[in-house]
Amino acid sequence: MAKTWFITGTSRGFGREWAIAALERGDRVAATARDTASLDDLAQRYGAALLPLALDVTDRDADFAAVARAHDHFGGLDIVVNNAGYGHFGMVEEITEDEARQQLETNVFGALWVTQAALPYLRDQGSGHIIQVSSIGGITAFPRVGIYHASKWALEGLSQALAQEVAGFGVHVTLVEPGAFSTDWSGSSSSTSEQLPAYDEVHRVTLETRARRASDPGDPVATREAILRVVDADEPPLRVFFGAVPLSLATADYESRLKTWNQWQDVALIAQGGEGS
Repeated sequence: MAKTWFITGTSRGFGREWAIAALERGDRVAATARDTASLDDLAQRYGAALLPLALDVTDRDADFAAVARAHDHFGGLDIVVNNAGYGHFGMVEEITEDEARQQLETNVFGALWVTQAALPYLRDQGSGHIIQVSSIGGITAFPRVGIYHASKWALEGLSQALAQEVAGFGVHVTLVEPGAFSTDWSGSSSSTSEQLPAYDEVHRVTLETRARRASDPGDPVATREAILRVVDADEPPLRVFFGAVPLSLATADYESRLKTWNQWQDVALIAQGGEGS
């Protein structure tokens, strides 16, 4: 049976590719973008199967209204994809208050509001799937993107708790954690703090390292099949990587964490009121 999707951030990148994947197989899609003109070609190609909605996800009232409109228009919702977001570049000391707040408003609160808006419908019908677009940056961290990491780590914790809260209602939650892909994440859709001279060398080294790490980015079109595999699974995963690189990064990071925690377990026991070894 055809499924109904609600996808944020469909003007480009993963959101657009996943909307096409759904529409190509006969599903229906409520697609949001700040400027729906970016969806005109899809509207012409897929007609009534596509509902374009203008939306800034940082507007909570607008999020609730958009989800309600999509539900009423199509008569239900099956898959909710929180894809809208962007990357902010800057060392932690360089980030302004406005830059920090805007990053969190979009990447965390936008996803929260859309999720809250959709949950009553999903709970009532006893089914549904919420896809949260996180990142390898949601489980590890690199210099120059600290506030972006903060937003994705927040989304990870929020979503892991959510998955446990809604499982009894038949609602699934999946965190998609992509590595480097040829999207506009680091291009015109990103923002950058004013650079402090003290960090010139750190910026240089960080940019060189990032260039090597992202030297072979994935093709967003290839993720169409991957996302369909996830949403069609009888028991979808809480977390899934997209791309070849994230697993090795995660493995190294978690092995390092476990090693450190074990090395300092005697201090943990002292803090508990016991004796360290």
